[in-house]
Amino acid sequence: MKPINHNALFAAVLKLLRPLTRILLRNGIPYRTFADLARWVYVDVATDEFGIEGRKQTDSRVSIITGLSRKEVRRLKQVNFPTNEEALFRFNRAARVIAGWVKDKRFVDAAGKPKELSIASGHSNFSQLVKLYGGDVPVRAVLDELMDVSAVQMLANGNIRLLADSYIPAGDEPAMLGILGTDTAYLIETIDHNIFHPDNRRFFQRKVEYDNLPAEASEKFRQLSAGKAKKLLELLDRWLAKHDRDVNPEVRGTGRMKAGLGIYYFEEVLDEENPDKTGQGGQL
Repeated sequence: MKPINHNALFAAVLKLLRPLTRILLRNGIPYRTFADLARWVYVDVATDEFGIEGRKQTDSRVSIITGLSRKEVRRLKQVNFPTNEEALFRFNRAARVIAGWVKDKRFVDAAGKPKELSIASGHSNFSQLVKLYGGDVPVRAVLDELMDVSAVQMLANGNIRLLADSYIPAGDEPAMLGILGTDTAYLIETIDHNIFHPDNRRFFQRKVEYDNLPAEASEKFRQLSAGKAKKLLELLDRWLAKHDRDVNPEVRGTGRMKAGLGIYYFEEVLDEENPDKTGQGGQL
């Protein structure tokens, strides 16, 4: 693999650090704390992924790779930073329950709309839904979680009505920050794969943008893209569910893989007098 252009890499890193730094400063995180996190990740990645095959990774080699002293490498190996696994687990659990409620034929009516479910009575009920899609967790805990984000409504007759067809952890900062970590990491890992692993299959990575739109067109595009993206993700969700062993234990095959597709919307107000670019756009 030919050497990469470091200037281009530095420019890219500065761009991705800008929104991250904005989040850190907004939450009162000083530079020293960020630097500690960065040093820890440098040591962790160098230890796990940059060893010599067949040989144990040493502190000396990690020190050479990272530019940190051996003393600092040893210190950082003893540090345990929070992983936010609990928030991510709750997010995944709630999202799977709603997805099952929306697409599983046992929990939708003849028109394909999610049924109102009782807690435990009847052929298809909320407890059964949670058992199938929520894992080994109390039914009440899942119900409370969905009620906290206004995804469901408890009716006067004791049944539960679904109000949202997807899970957005509004007001749940740990879960939202968990999404920041996982989703951004997926995008960067895809770019890493496509740039630095040219011999492997390239992962799909595209976007479309134009930079001289009136505000009215931007608003219309926001609505159009949200509708189209939602339909595409629902289609892909149904396909993946058919092949997922947690949802369909009878599925056979080798290995265990994670795969998915992420879609995001972006917009920015540009300076009409001095725009960064003019007359450019299209699919990348």
